[in-house]
Amino acid sequence: MIDYSFPLYRPPAEADNVVIQATYGCSHNRCSFCSMYKTKKYQMRDIEDIYREIDIFAKHHPDANKVFLGDGDALSLPTNYLMKMLRYLQSSFPKLSRVSVYATAQNFLEKTESELTLLRENGLSLIYFGIETGNDVLLEKINKGVTSKQMIEALCKASNANIKISATVILGLGGEAYSNEHIRDTAVVINATRINYLSTLQLGLEEGVKERFYQYFDEFTMPDDVQILNEQKQLIHLLHPVNKIIFRSNHASNALHLSGTLPKDTARLIEKLETALNIGERAFIPSRFRGF
Repeated sequence: MIDYSFPLYRPPAEADNVVIQATYGCSHNRCSFCSMYKTKKYQMRDIEDIYREIDIFAKHHPDANKVFLGDGDALSLPTNYLMKMLRYLQSSFPKLSRVSVYATAQNFLEKTESELTLLRENGLSLIYFGIETGNDVLLEKINKGVTSKQMIEALCKASNANIKISATVILGLGGEAYSNEHIRDTAVVINATRINYLSTLQLGLEEGVKERFYQYFDEFTMPDDVQILNEQKQLIHLLHPVNKIIFRSNHASNALHLSGTLPKDTARLIEKLETALNIGERAFIPSRFRGF
């Protein structure tokens, strides 16, 4: 039996995969919009406990080929610790093809490219990375802890190590006042990196988070769905990636679900957005069916 420390979070794409908590909580845990790990204190787990859990999973799911390491940013762990875990996973799951983690820019900045390359060679192949915004004013307001320049450096280090990147952007994060800057500077970050997967979601603030989030703004007006979709349209228009990006906006928070490959499908995605905006609310997913 696996004794998870709840709440437990994992990306939607990891729903059917083995999930192992390499850490508890998040090493940063100060982002003003996030409520995910506020009830947990960051903690590195004992490696022997993790080995025991891997043994249990290997016994009951011997054909598992994908593993996600939680909690908030397992890449914060020392490289030697991660190496032991990755090698144990490789020996325990003969069909293992992917190990993924949540990661922050800070995690990458604290590791050398040779360390990251070594982790990749031992199975760490995908990171889930929250860009949120590329605007430095907003990054400070949301307590992200890094600048856009540092974020670009971190993402480039991941790509140089051949680690794939699945990144997220939060539409509406700048409210009405910072909307243009938010989208413009976010596009700059993406265009300067080699992201493989990109998802957008709409800002949602759970109870207990709103007061903390709003205190960093002189005034914050939440954009409506029309404004959000115009941000989406502007972002897609500004993206000129150096590599193929698989794009999705199918998070439960989104007013309109989109999917495609950038830049190949840029024109089609913009056309779909324009059609929905012309139709209005009837084309949007009703708010009662959405969540964050």
